[in-house]
Amino acid sequence: MGIAAGALLGAISLAAGGGPVSASASAAAGRHDKANVTINVAIAYPAPPKSMLEAFTAKTGIKVNYSYIQWDNLQTKIAAAAEAHTYFADVADVDWSKVGEYYSTKWFLPLNKYFDLPSLRAQYPQIDSFIRNGQLLGMPSDASLLVTTVNTKDFAAAGIKKMPTTLAEYTADLKALKQKGVVSTPLDIPLAAAEGLSTYWYEVTAAYGGQVLSSTYEPQFTSPGSAGYKAMQWIVSAYKTGLVPKGNLTLEDYQGFSGEAQNRTASVFSDYSGDIGTIYDVPSSSKVVGDVAYIPTPGLRGTAPNLANPDGIGIPALARHVQAAVTFIKWYDEPANQAAFAGANGPSKVISGFPLPANVAGLEALVKSNKVPGAAELAQLAEHHSRAIFPAGAPPWYPAFSNAVYTNIHSAAAGQESVASAIKAIAAQVASLRG
Repeated sequence: MGIAAGALLGAISLAAGGGPVSASASAAAGRHDKANVTINVAIAYPAPPKSMLEAFTAKTGIKVNYSYIQWDNLQTKIAAAAEAHTYFADVADVDWSKVGEYYSTKWFLPLNKYFDLPSLRAQYPQIDSFIRNGQLLGMPSDASLLVTTVNTKDFAAAGIKKMPTTLAEYTADLKALKQKGVVSTPLDIPLAAAEGLSTYWYEVTAAYGGQVLSSTYEPQFTSPGSAGYKAMQWIVSAYKTGLVPKGNLTLEDYQGFSGEAQNRTASVFSDYSGDIGTIYDVPSSSKVVGDVAYIPTPGLRGTAPNLANPDGIGIPALARHVQAAVTFIKWYDEPANQAAFAGANGPSKVISGFPLPANVAGLEALVKSNKVPGAAELAQLAEHHSRAIFPAGAPPWYPAFSNAVYTNIHSAAAGQESVASAIKAIAAQVASLRG
């Protein structure tokens, strides 16, 4: 057992008889029960609307004990339970970035016998992010893209009549917003040492025309002329020149989006698809309803690619109720439910922060609802124009790599090290991880 795992085990409990159990006890508890059971679900999104969960229970007999745990904390808890061989949940996050690791560690059950993999490819644009060597480690639970959002009202107030199409134009517009006093800190970058900062760097790197790792996981960011190097310089410079709020040094991505909903900033370069319908256009919690729009992500010489950042859900190896867990996953992925989570049935039915439906049928239902601005454009991106962050999929040592990324970018922004030293430290970590 690792030190981190041992320290966290006391904190791992998901109610309703959810204390730690051994592998043999888990099997004895009935891994194939379906109805009249309570499953523990731990996902890094808020729960679906209560009425929808109640309808699921009425239809299946399966009660759901749902725990919303912020992404970084949830990954730590999953790892702690798995390393200690203890029960944690029946359904839990399988993020795109964790698939390589889970394939190696066998912390999650392959889902191939519960889902027909060949038929999934036509319905799930980002299904390949959850497959390793033919094993389906998780079902996509959304279709997420890294996209750019702007507050069009703020941009108009600064006299900006044409949306930027290049990074140079985008940066100039941000400076104009600041100089004209429309928004004193117009750009949101989550600079806390957490996963959201890593994915922001990946998207800015793509905008500069490159990627951070090759297909053999070699660093592509070490040269001062490389896209990754320039991307880090841009992020750090934006913070040090006051385009980004000072408090963002301790702000994680989900907190930043809530801030934009209060008009604290005017743009997010690497936002999550779906945030307009599930955060910015929700009247009960937003001051910018109708003001925020998606724009083509500005690149070095024109539109940049939008990197895929999908979430998935799967079944931990020590789950107590596997069949009931499968039933829940299938329900969660029903196209009508996916569309509702993303805003097709109005703000009262959304899951806050939910990006886009994971499947084509859900995407089509969302577009037909005509209730989420930009849904049609995002659906096209998800189906035809998204690009994987890593050409060979996330490496099995991705958590350690990402930790090096966000720790060093955070330190560079805080003035604790230079961009050059941050780049060097990340590259050294890659060399160590690759062996």
